Amino acid sequence: MSEPSTAPESAAPVHAEPIVNRLSIQVATVNGSGSQTANNTLLRAIFQMGIPVSGKNLFPSNIAGLPTWFTIRANADGYTARRKEVDVLICMNAQTAKQDVADVPAGATVIHEEGLKLSDLRDDVDFYPVPFQKMVRDVCPVVALRRLVVNMLYVGVVAELIGIEIEEIDNALTKAFSTKPKALDLNLAAVRAGLTWAQENITGRPRFRVERMDKTTGKVLVEGNKATAIGCLFAGVTLAAWYPITPSSSVTESLIDLAAKYRIDPETGKQNIAIVQAEDELAAIGMVIGAAWAGARSMTATSGPGISLMSEFIGLSYYAEVPAVIVNVQRTGPSTGLPTRTMQGDTLFCAYNSHGDTRHPCLYPANIKEAYEFAQVAFDAAERFQTTVFLMSDLDLGMNLWMADPFEYPQKELDRGKVLDEKGLAEAVDWGRYKDVDGDGIPYRSLPGTPGGKGAFFTRGSGHDEYAQYTESGDAYAANVDRIQRKIQGSADVLPQPIVDGTGNAVGLIAFGTSDDAIGEARDQLRVEDGIETDYLRIRAFPFPDSIRDFVEAHERVYVVEQNRDGQMRMMIGMEMPDLAPQLTSIKHYTGMPLDARTVSEAVVSLEKKGS
Repeated sequence: MSEPSTAPESAAPVHAEPIVNRLSIQVATVNGSGSQTANNTLLRAIFQMGIPVSGKNLFPSNIAGLPTWFTIRANADGYTARRKEVDVLICMNAQTAKQDVADVPAGATVIHEEGLKLSDLRDDVDFYPVPFQKMVRDVCPVVALRRLVVNMLYVGVVAELIGIEIEEIDNALTKAFSTKPKALDLNLAAVRAGLTWAQENITGRPRFRVERMDKTTGKVLVEGNKATAIGCLFAGVTLAAWYPITPSSSVTESLIDLAAKYRIDPETGKQNIAIVQAEDELAAIGMVIGAAWAGARSMTATSGPGISLMSEFIGLSYYAEVPAVIVNVQRTGPSTGLPTRTMQGDTLFCAYNSHGDTRHPCLYPANIKEAYEFAQVAFDAAERFQTTVFLMSDLDLGMNLWMADPFEYPQKELDRGKVLDEKGLAEAVDWGRYKDVDGDGIPYRSLPGTPGGKGAFFTRGSGHDEYAQYTESGDAYAANVDRIQRKIQGSADVLPQPIVDGTGNAVGLIAFGTSDDAIGEARDQLRVEDGIETDYLRIRAFPFPDSIRDFVEAHERVYVVEQNRDGQMRMMIGMEMPDLAPQLTSIKHYTGMPLDARTVSEAVVSLEKKGS
């Protein structure tokens, strides 16, 4: 046990009315300090206490040394969007400490290294100075490990001050260090030291507390990228070609781990999936299209800069009609931009990607369940419509832990689309690779190597007729791209349909992807605090079905909420349905931080006042 602190006992006031299970915790440290394990321990322990929780990791794009923040939100009502206000601040970074303290609202709790001497900065905040650096010397004799172990001290202090059950801290640590018993023992000792110090030296307790609930029973914590990888595995992917890029790399890294366990042929002992790290993104998408032409279910995972490099090949997929799945975990651009911040900035870019006239099916998952399920939808849609399909995730969904129900085992068979087998090829009369036999714009294809010798066919990215023969006929070209347009538009009724909540109110909200959590909370704020009732439509796919038109026409005012500067989804709705454009107003959030509810509700109130 560490020696008692020489610092004065905390004089933080004890508030008469505690705030229970409605708080946000922000940990301010530096990148590379090993704080992620400590932060996830806090998050998991709260989750294991049955309290709805979410975590947001705000980290720099350099290797180490710059400020990083991790926010944990616990909320009895199940709100999991980022919250602007910080209730409990843990200051471990001297670089940002003064600004971090300045940013918290009055009444917040600040736990900090006593050497930072922050207690005199404000008189409307409860300060708890803790001698972390002194304590870690007693807990950890190995000097090189102290910068890592010190984080577990604040886990113990926070657990004692706000009521996190120590048994759940132990369970979370045991999970994290299940294969490292020595590391487990060291970290458990550090947690106990922090907890004991708080018990012996702090009498006042923050008004922010957690108490056991039962609202997470049966749920799991999963990162979005891992959920996507599991979905791809169940979709039957057989080729994944990729080049590492933040924030998408863990999609393929998770797939590698899953394949090593679940994709081993029982007879040969060999892995029956090819996962190839290419020399760059352009090579990766080339491999995907080549393998897909040969019949493999093929994918890549990337982010905006990777899509930029892939654009010409994406045009080949569109015009030659070769299926491909691209998982785009969006980050803040343009250029390198803010590579470790989130954004919905590729919305317009992916829908109409490549030169010439193109339109691509895009899926917009809003949560872990949809990250898993839409991955499967993407592969079926790519093969059914013989084209590139984008799964439009983002850093917030992809790289953070989210609560979710356990995944349901797929019940549907894979949809390979219009593929002619040996019998179909033998019976085909006057077959042409690009002939529209059924009137839906989707031609029949075959797979090279199909028995009977008729599986091979020409595929052309240059001008071609119905038989894939080269031609520069303008009429043939126009007929071809019109058929492809009809095919792509036909996907609107097959892809996931919008979800509508509420009817009959004057104000309508439209959003998509990870904005959904903030929208739900913002609607509650608008109703309770401002008396504004709203209806809500969440877009889940492009091309747009007619239900979006119906929603807009049914409302006097429609606000399109999105996480980019230019209002790209509003622009897309306006381009696809030009007569509706005057009814749409943008609410835009583009700081790179995940969208919060207050930003939405305040914007709606302001716009409603202007319009009244």
